[in-house]
Amino acid sequence: MLRTHKVNAMIQALEKPKSAADKITVYSDRTWEQFKHIQKGLEGSPGVRLSFYEGVVEVFMPGQPHEIFKTIIGSLLEAFFLHWRIRVVPTGSITQEQEGVASAEADESYCFGEAKPIPDLSIEVIFTSGSATKLNRYQALGVPEVWFWEDGVFTLHRLGENGYTRIYKSQIPELANLDLDLLAKCVLAGEIDWLEAVLTFREAIS
Repeated sequence: MLRTHKVNAMIQALEKPKSAADKITVYSDRTWEQFKHIQKGLEGSPGVRLSFYEGVVEVFMPGQPHEIFKTIIGSLLEAFFLHWRIRVVPTGSITQEQEGVASAEADESYCFGEAKPIPDLSIEVIFTSGSATKLNRYQALGVPEVWFWEDGVFTLHRLGENGYTRIYKSQIPELANLDLDLLAKCVLAGEIDWLEAVLTFREAIS
């Protein structure tokens, strides 16, 4: 309980970063072949993530706040997986592709049970606009569930016959016990004190 109060106080004191510092360069009217050339040319470039959909190539370089939230989310989910002994393959920012159609690199991604070409869950931290475009891209890839972290809130989307539908609880069976409000609260607190946030989360799910 003391940890929970401390986390609440940390969140109240939190200020939104003045600059997200993410850098995005967009190239339009590009073919898949041109995208692959760009991809090859940027091999080995640290921190650079690429995406392609409907002729648009995005070259994304995340800033420090982006990477902090990405890492906190991953740490908390891994604590959840360990506590409930969930068999999961954390695939991070691995490239997800449908040849000639779409390519994306999520902030975090997970396959449940065993490794798969396309993960069961992709998570993105968003400091800029573009969530609708990202959903279209993930729909083309066939990712079953996508989460966005934006403005201190998780928004969840589940893929169906007619595209993604907004949901308020994960439909992945292994995540049935996950309290999203608790997760969001600890993600926010983690920007101030990662250790305290993770310990609070572990204590709450025990």
